[in-house]
Amino acid sequence: MKPTLTALTAALLLAAPCLAGGTPAAPDMSAATAAPAAPKDAPKKSKSRISREDLEAALAENPDLIVKALAKIGKTDQSKFFEIVVEAQHAYQLSQEERELENALKNPFTPKIDDKTRVRGDKDAPITLVEYSDFECPYCQKGFQIVEALKEKYGKRMRFIYKHMPLVNLHPQAMPAARWQEAVALQSPEKAWDFHDTMFKNQEKLGDAKTADEFFHQTVKDMGLDVKKAEKDASSQAVQDKIDADSKEGAEFGFTGTPGFLVNGVAVRGAYPPGYFDMIIQKLGVAN
Repeated sequence: MKPTLTALTAALLLAAPCLAGGTPAAPDMSAATAAPAAPKDAPKKSKSRISREDLEAALAENPDLIVKALAKIGKTDQSKFFEIVVEAQHAYQLSQEERELENALKNPFTPKIDDKTRVRGDKDAPITLVEYSDFECPYCQKGFQIVEALKEKYGKRMRFIYKHMPLVNLHPQAMPAARWQEAVALQSPEKAWDFHDTMFKNQEKLGDAKTADEFFHQTVKDMGLDVKKAEKDASSQAVQDKIDADSKEGAEFGFTGTPGFLVNGVAVRGAYPPGYFDMIIQKLGVAN
């Protein structure tokens, strides 16, 4: 990824701290209005420094100056420069994430959770983890592993809710898998969780329509459920409406990819490691 102009500007400012905090350059004066020359024995005045704002504005208006400056320095200095650029960009991203997290902690989202919502764990648990996911998404498989780790750590203190957000343009078998899970839930809410686990543990079987359809049928059969009923329910409008409602809710919370999580309403956009969730739970004060 090429560094942005903002990052380059920030890096230049970091690389030249002597330019920051100075006073603006004095205006040019004609000979007629110029101040008298200082006596030879008078102390020399330091050159005026340009302000940080002036430098940033100049670089923004003349980005070619950065390229010209880089062309004049050696490869070693260029490498050092770009190290500073990367560090500046990383620091900027971290500060942005911190601001976003602080805002999320103050303004959590409220997902729909009612008596019909399938909940895995104690319904009165102090930690509510909601996931918007896609059965065929490889990052969601990682998300499944993260959820398993969090469930193991927090036990009865956490309840988990799975919501559908199949990315049909990327994963053609994600919608059929979601439909079949909802069909299973109509026969057994508990076995719907078994179906959920089986999909993520055998995600490679969702590679094409024929293999995936055979896998859905066999999974339901192995669970001892009515396959014909599940097949019919999977094609029903009621099941489709449930999936669409989940996806719409996820979109309203700003999730554009999967997996997306809510930790007591605080959004986590991606398959972050369990430690990141631990940090949020600590900040929420519900870890113990």
